[in-house]
Amino acid sequence: MLFEDPVFMSRMLTSLTLSFHIFYATVGVGIPLMIMIFQWVGIKKNDVHYMLMARRIAKGFVVTVAVGVVTGTAIGLQLSLLWPNFMKLAGNIIALPLLMEVFAFFFEAIFLGIYLYTWDRFDNQKKHLLLLIPVAIGGAMSATFITMVNSFMNSPSGFELINGEFVNVNPIAAMFTVAMPTKVTHVLATAYMTVAFVLAAIAAFRLLQGANKTYHKKSLTLLMKIGFVFTLATALIGDLSGKYLAEYQPEKLAAAEWHFETTTEAPLNFWGVLDENNEVKYALEIPYALSILAHGDPSSEVIGLDQFTEEVEPPLVIHYFFDTMVTIGVFMLGLSFIYWVATWRRWTFIQQKWFRWLIVSGGPLSFLAIQAGWWMAEVGRQPWILRGIMTVDQAATTSDYVGLMFILFALLYLVLGIGTIVVLTKMFRHNPIEKDLERYSGGKSS
Repeated sequence: MLFEDPVFMSRMLTSLTLSFHIFYATVGVGIPLMIMIFQWVGIKKNDVHYMLMARRIAKGFVVTVAVGVVTGTAIGLQLSLLWPNFMKLAGNIIALPLLMEVFAFFFEAIFLGIYLYTWDRFDNQKKHLLLLIPVAIGGAMSATFITMVNSFMNSPSGFELINGEFVNVNPIAAMFTVAMPTKVTHVLATAYMTVAFVLAAIAAFRLLQGANKTYHKKSLTLLMKIGFVFTLATALIGDLSGKYLAEYQPEKLAAAEWHFETTTEAPLNFWGVLDENNEVKYALEIPYALSILAHGDPSSEVIGLDQFTEEVEPPLVIHYFFDTMVTIGVFMLGLSFIYWVATWRRWTFIQQKWFRWLIVSGGPLSFLAIQAGWWMAEVGRQPWILRGIMTVDQAATTSDYVGLMFILFALLYLVLGIGTIVVLTKMFRHNPIEKDLERYSGGKSS
């Protein structure tokens, strides 16, 4: 049974942990920048609404940081328990970025604590704002170092492999692999984009409920503009990621695009299904688009899956992960652009319920896009855990208790997920924005 297969269950448990942790990791990266922007705008405009946005979001952020510590610790634990052979081979190389990731997190947490407990201790709020800079840097660097580990797994370098062991290790070269630039920038841009749209979804939902209109309208407008900027950045970096895959991981690109035969002027297949002969049906075919994505030239040759053996061919399901990510990205880019233009032109349809419900849908959709992107990255590396060197089967534990661990961790994540929602809901329900506005502006802001 699959439940008794330690390799399969190790993959499932790792996938579960990463999929759950990505919510808190994304928030941990994106929220500090949003707080900093809100407080900076509040200081610049002398506007209590933006200052309270920063203050309220920071309070909720503490809860997600606490849960993120638990899930992040679980990932480190599972690396050693579930993938012992991988850690034995590569542990001395990835130890540096893992250690730096922990340092970056503590750097972020320390300054976040100072920031939270000194709100009313600064007469000059510009000095208080300075405390957010290390928080934002710490969050970004934490994501950077952990993504460096993933980049190393996709494009291992900085060592010599002799008799099955890594020698002459250069840990700096191992951190700065060819995969690192596009992966790190893509992770950061998508985190900022996702958090902006999640917070915008909350603001739109509160407006639909009839909450304080001035506060939530200001929040929604600023967040949709921020979301547009980072969605555009994500699209540009995604194009560079496609070109990286075409050169260094062509099998992943071919599987993601269901590109079975090496050809020039390659079209891009969007969605669709495969029949028993691997013929693509019902797909939206965009002429030349794959050649442009891969090499920036509509007539260029794109390597297909016919150049690889079945043993190293990634699962074809990643096609749907890629399409999900791109579809949601295009939707959010269009939605935020329309909102930005409509705000500038003073078009009122963006205040209609149907449009605000579209914005509300953008919150969970953005998180789904983040998940789909990571699923594509991790599943698309199969069968390798360390590309070209060690397969997942070779790296996994042989323990008979992984299935039991899966159940226990699933229960833990269920409790943590429900707990997060309950605590945040009670926190803001018992302290509505109207109460904060009355406390800090004498009730004159609605």
